[in-house]
Amino acid sequence: MSTAALVLAAGRGDRLGAGRAKAAVLLGGRPLASWCLETIATVDGVTEVVLVGDAAELAPVLAVLSPAARARITRVVPGGATRQESCARGLDALTGACDVVLIHDAARPFADAALFAQVADAARRTGAALCAVPLADTLKRVESGRVLATVERAGLWSAQTPQGARAVLLQTAHRAAAEEGVVATDDVALLERLGHAAEVVTGSVINRKITTPEDLAWAEAWLAARSGHGAAR
Repeated sequence: MSTAALVLAAGRGDRLGAGRAKAAVLLGGRPLASWCLETIATVDGVTEVVLVGDAAELAPVLAVLSPAARARITRVVPGGATRQESCARGLDALTGACDVVLIHDAARPFADAALFAQVADAARRTGAALCAVPLADTLKRVESGRVLATVERAGLWSAQTPQGARAVLLQTAHRAAAEEGVVATDDVALLERLGHAAEVVTGSVINRKITTPEDLAWAEAWLAARSGHGAAR
Protein backbone atom coordinates (compact mmCIF):
# COMPACT_ATOMS: atom_id res chain seq x y z
CA MET A 1 0.00 0.00 0.00
CA SER A 2 1.37 3.39 -0.97
CA THR A 3 0.85 6.97 0.12
CA ALA A 4 1.03 10.14 -1.97
CA ALA A 5 1.56 13.60 -0.52
CA LEU A 6 0.33 16.92 -1.85
CA VAL A 7 2.35 19.88 -0.58
CA LEU A 8 0.41 23.11 -1.05
CA ALA A 9 2.90 25.90 -1.76
CA ALA A 10 0.94 28.41 -3.83
CA GLY A 11 0.45 31.02 -1.08
CA ARG A 12 1.70 34.53 -1.81
CA GLY A 13 2.75 35.35 1.74
CA ASP A 14 1.32 38.88 1.65
CA ARG A 15 0.98 38.99 5.45
CA LEU A 16 4.67 38.11 5.71
CA GLY A 17 5.49 41.13 3.57
CA ALA A 18 8.07 39.07 1.70
CA GLY A 19 7.20 40.14 -1.84
CA ARG A 20 7.53 36.57 -3.10
CA ALA A 21 5.97 33.15 -2.72
CA LYS A 22 5.71 32.22 0.94
CA ALA A 23 7.25 28.82 0.19
CA ALA A 24 10.49 30.52 -0.89
CA VAL A 25 10.84 32.76 2.16
CA LEU A 26 13.98 31.84 4.07
CA LEU A 27 13.78 30.06 7.41
CA GLY A 28 17.04 29.02 9.00
CA GLY A 29 18.81 29.94 5.78
CA ARG A 30 16.62 27.62 3.68
CA PRO A 31 13.38 28.15 1.74
CA LEU A 32 10.39 27.52 3.99
CA ALA A 33 8.91 24.69 1.90
CA SER A 34 12.17 22.74 1.92
CA TRP A 35 11.72 21.86 5.59
CA CYS A 36 8.55 19.79 5.16
CA LEU A 37 9.69 18.32 1.84
CA GLU A 38 12.83 16.94 3.46
CA THR A 39 10.74 15.46 6.27
CA ILE A 40 8.21 13.86 3.93
CA ALA A 41 11.05 12.17 2.07
CA THR A 42 11.81 10.20 5.24
CA VAL A 43 8.25 8.93 5.78
CA ASP A 44 7.90 5.22 5.07
CA GLY A 45 5.39 4.43 2.36
CA VAL A 46 5.29 7.86 0.70
CA THR A 47 6.11 7.08 -2.91
CA GLU A 48 5.04 10.30 -4.61
CA VAL A 49 4.97 14.00 -3.77
CA VAL A 50 3.13 16.59 -5.86
CA LEU A 51 4.23 20.15 -5.16
CA VAL A 52 1.51 22.68 -5.91
CA GLY A 53 2.66 26.19 -6.77
CA ASP A 54 4.34 28.30 -9.41
CA ALA A 55 7.33 26.37 -10.80
CA ALA A 56 9.49 29.46 -11.32
CA GLU A 57 8.87 30.73 -7.79
CA LEU A 58 9.53 27.29 -6.34
CA ALA A 59 12.83 26.85 -8.19
CA PRO A 60 14.85 28.06 -5.15
CA VAL A 61 13.09 25.41 -3.06
CA LEU A 62 13.90 22.60 -5.47
CA ALA A 63 17.49 23.79 -5.80
CA VAL A 64 18.34 23.16 -2.14
CA LEU A 65 16.60 19.80 -1.68
CA SER A 66 18.58 16.67 -1.03
CA PRO A 67 18.60 14.10 -3.86
CA ALA A 68 16.25 11.89 -1.82
CA ALA A 69 13.69 14.64 -1.35
CA ARG A 70 13.94 15.80 -4.96
CA ALA A 71 13.44 12.25 -6.22
CA ARG A 72 10.10 11.94 -4.41
CA ILE A 73 8.61 14.91 -6.29
CA THR A 74 6.86 13.67 -9.42
CA ARG A 75 5.12 16.88 -10.50
CA VAL A 76 5.09 20.61 -9.83
CA VAL A 77 1.70 22.02 -10.81
CA PRO A 78 0.27 25.56 -10.64
CA GLY A 79 -2.01 26.40 -7.74
CA GLY A 80 -5.56 27.58 -8.04
CA ALA A 81 -7.45 30.64 -6.85
CA THR A 82 -8.27 28.92 -3.56
CA ARG A 83 -6.64 26.31 -1.35
CA GLN A 84 -9.39 23.89 -2.34
CA GLU A 85 -8.68 24.39 -6.03
CA SER A 86 -4.96 23.95 -5.45
CA CYS A 87 -5.61 20.64 -3.71
CA ALA A 88 -7.88 19.49 -6.54
CA ARG A 89 -5.17 20.28 -9.07
CA GLY A 90 -2.69 18.32 -7.02
CA LEU A 91 -5.03 15.33 -6.94
CA ASP A 92 -5.42 15.49 -10.71
CA ALA A 93 -1.63 15.51 -11.09
CA LEU A 94 -0.97 12.27 -9.21
CA THR A 95 0.88 9.95 -11.54
CA GLY A 96 0.48 6.61 -9.80
CA ALA A 97 -2.03 4.54 -7.89
CA CYS A 98 -2.08 5.15 -4.15
CA ASP A 99 -4.45 4.15 -1.39
CA VAL A 100 -3.98 7.24 0.81
CA VAL A 101 -3.29 10.90 0.03
CA LEU A 102 -1.77 13.27 2.57
CA ILE A 103 -2.25 17.04 2.20
CA HIS A 104 0.17 19.39 3.90
CA ASP A 105 0.67 23.15 3.97
CA ALA A 106 4.20 24.08 2.93
CA ALA A 107 4.00 26.86 5.53
CA ARG A 108 4.07 24.30 8.37
CA PRO A 109 7.79 23.45 8.47
CA PHE A 110 8.00 21.50 11.72
CA ALA A 111 5.58 18.59 11.31
CA ASP A 112 7.72 15.53 11.96
CA ALA A 113 7.85 12.21 10.13
CA ALA A 114 5.99 10.39 12.90
CA LEU A 115 3.04 12.76 12.57
CA PHE A 116 2.80 12.18 8.80
CA ALA A 117 2.92 8.44 9.37
CA GLN A 118 0.28 8.54 12.11
CA VAL A 119 -2.14 10.53 9.96
CA ALA A 120 -1.58 8.21 7.00
CA ASP A 121 -2.18 5.14 9.16
CA ALA A 122 -5.36 6.64 10.63
CA ALA A 123 -6.67 7.59 7.18
CA ARG A 124 -5.97 4.11 5.91
CA ARG A 125 -7.78 2.62 8.90
CA THR A 126 -10.85 4.86 9.08
CA GLY A 127 -11.01 6.63 5.72
CA ALA A 128 -9.99 10.13 6.80
CA ALA A 129 -7.82 11.77 9.42
CA LEU A 130 -6.23 15.04 10.47
CA CYS A 131 -3.90 16.28 13.15
CA ALA A 132 -5.21 18.89 15.55
CA VAL A 133 -4.62 20.32 19.02
CA PRO A 134 -7.15 21.19 21.74
CA LEU A 135 -7.83 24.89 22.10
CA ALA A 136 -6.14 26.39 25.14
CA ASP A 137 -7.40 29.98 25.08
CA THR A 138 -10.77 31.25 26.22
CA LEU A 139 -12.87 32.17 23.19
CA LYS A 140 -14.98 35.30 22.89
CA ARG A 141 -17.58 36.08 20.26
CA VAL A 142 -17.07 39.75 19.35
CA GLU A 143 -19.07 42.21 17.30
CA SER A 144 -18.26 45.91 16.74
CA GLY A 145 -15.51 45.76 19.33
CA ARG A 146 -17.70 44.35 22.10
CA VAL A 147 -17.89 40.87 23.57
CA LEU A 148 -21.22 39.21 22.87
CA ALA A 149 -20.53 35.88 24.52
CA THR A 150 -17.94 33.49 25.83
CA VAL A 151 -17.69 30.34 23.74
CA GLU A 152 -17.26 27.09 25.63
CA ARG A 153 -13.95 25.65 24.45
CA ALA A 154 -14.46 22.10 25.73
CA GLY A 155 -14.34 19.77 22.75
CA LEU A 156 -12.96 22.42 20.39
CA TRP A 157 -9.73 21.66 18.55
CA SER A 158 -7.57 23.66 16.17
CA ALA A 159 -7.04 21.84 12.88
CA GLN A 160 -3.56 21.48 11.41
CA THR A 161 -1.99 19.60 8.54
CA PRO A 162 -1.13 16.99 7.48
CA GLN A 163 -4.62 15.80 6.75
CA GLY A 164 -5.25 12.58 4.89
CA ALA A 165 -7.87 10.37 3.32
CA ARG A 166 -8.28 7.34 1.19
CA ALA A 167 -7.63 8.54 -2.35
CA VAL A 168 -11.03 7.53 -3.71
CA LEU A 169 -12.88 9.33 -0.90
CA LEU A 170 -10.86 12.51 -1.33
CA GLN A 171 -11.34 12.58 -5.09
CA THR A 172 -15.08 12.00 -4.67
CA ALA A 173 -15.35 14.79 -2.08
CA HIS A 174 -13.53 17.30 -4.26
CA ARG A 175 -15.56 16.37 -7.31
CA ALA A 176 -18.84 16.78 -5.42
CA ALA A 177 -17.76 20.14 -3.99
CA ALA A 178 -16.84 21.44 -7.44
CA GLU A 179 -20.14 20.30 -8.94
CA GLU A 180 -22.16 21.86 -6.12
CA GLY A 181 -20.17 25.08 -5.78
CA VAL A 182 -19.13 24.31 -2.20
CA VAL A 183 -15.98 25.93 -0.80
CA ALA A 184 -14.42 24.73 2.44
CA THR A 185 -11.34 25.80 4.37
CA ASP A 186 -9.84 22.31 4.56
CA ASP A 187 -10.17 18.90 2.97
CA VAL A 188 -11.66 17.16 5.98
CA ALA A 189 -14.61 19.57 5.82
CA LEU A 190 -15.35 18.33 2.30
CA LEU A 191 -15.41 14.76 3.58
CA GLU A 192 -17.57 15.68 6.57
CA ARG A 193 -20.30 17.04 4.34
CA LEU A 194 -20.51 13.63 2.63
CA GLY A 195 -20.87 11.90 5.98
CA HIS A 196 -17.30 10.67 6.41
CA ALA A 197 -16.03 11.27 9.94
CA ALA A 198 -12.32 11.94 10.36
CA GLU A 199 -10.10 10.47 13.04
CA VAL A 200 -8.12 13.03 15.04
CA VAL A 201 -4.41 12.54 15.60
CA THR A 202 -3.00 14.82 18.28
CA GLY A 203 -0.73 17.38 16.69
CA SER A 204 1.72 19.76 18.30
CA VAL A 205 2.01 23.46 19.06
CA ILE A 206 5.35 23.24 17.24
CA ASN A 207 3.44 22.41 14.06
CA ARG A 208 2.64 26.08 13.64
CA LYS A 209 1.69 27.69 10.34
CA ILE A 210 4.01 30.52 9.33
CA THR A 211 1.72 33.36 8.32
CA THR A 212 2.99 36.61 9.85
CA PRO A 213 6.42 38.13 10.57
CA GLU A 214 5.83 37.20 14.22
CA ASP A 215 5.36 33.55 13.22
CA LEU A 216 8.59 33.63 11.23
CA ALA A 217 10.47 35.21 14.13
CA TRP A 218 9.12 32.51 16.44
CA ALA A 219 10.26 29.79 14.00
CA GLU A 220 13.75 31.27 13.77
CA ALA A 221 13.96 31.46 17.56
CA TRP A 222 12.74 27.88 17.91
CA LEU A 223 15.38 26.66 15.45
CA ALA A 224 18.06 28.60 17.27
CA ALA A 225 17.00 27.16 20.63
CA ARG A 226 16.91 23.63 19.24
CA SER A 227 20.34 24.07 17.66
CA GLY A 228 21.67 25.30 20.99
CA HIS A 229 20.61 22.01 22.55
CA GLY A 230 22.52 20.07 19.92
CA ALA A 231 19.52 18.81 17.98
CA ALA A 232 19.84 18.26 14.26
CA ARG A 233 17.36 17.75 11.48
